Amino acid sequence: MKIVRFLLWFAVVAVSAWLGYEYFLKNKEVASEPFGVPFTLVAQDGKPITEKAFTGKPTALFFGFTHCPEVCPTTLFELNGWLTKVDPDGSKLQAYFVTVDPERDTPELIGQYVGNVSQRITGISGPTDKVLEMVKGFRVYYRKVPLDEAKPDGDYTMDHTASVFLLDANGRFKGTIAYGENPDVAEQKLTNLIKG
Repeated sequence: MKIVRFLLWFAVVAVSAWLGYEYFLKNKEVASEPFGVPFTLVAQDGKPITEKAFTGKPTALFFGFTHCPEVCPTTLFELNGWLTKVDPDGSKLQAYFVTVDPERDTPELIGQYVGNVSQRITGISGPTDKVLEMVKGFRVYYRKVPLDEAKPDGDYTMDHTASVFLLDANGRFKGTIAYGENPDVAEQKLTNLIKG
C-alpha cells in the first residue's frame, strides 16, 4: 500500500512538473495581463478576497487541501522557511494557499490548517463552484479520488498540481517551484522574483 501511495504521489509530482514546464515553454515572454481569472472568494479571516490580492508585491501561490497527507503540509512548511529566509520582515513577498477541496475546507478550517505552519501564508476558500472556477482558471489540475473504489461517495483524497506558482507584482506568471525542489534553487527563484 505504501508503494502504491508513493507511486501515485510520484505520478502527481511528475505530471505537475511537466505541466509547469510546458506552460513555461509556451509563455516565455511575460504576458501583459495577470495570470488566471478574476475571482471573489473568502480569505481565512472570513473577508472577501479577489485577484487584486495577487498584485502589489510578488506572490507565491500554492493549491492544495487540508486533508492532504504529505505534499501540502511539506510544501507549506518549506515555503514558510523560504519566505523567512529571503524576506525576513515580510515586506517584499506574499503567499497564498488556495483549497482544491472547498467541500471540506471552510475558510475557518483552512485558516487553522495554514496557521499551524505559518503566519506568512493566507488561506483561501469559498463556495465550491466559485473556488473550482478559480482553480480551473489558474490552470491547476485537481481530481477527487475515492479512498475505496467500491464506495465512490465515501471518503476521498485529492490529486492536484503540486507546484508553487510564482507571480510578479502585477500578478503575471513568472515560473514555478516544483515539489521537492532543491531548497537553494527554490530560495533563488524567490529572490529573483523579489528583484523582478
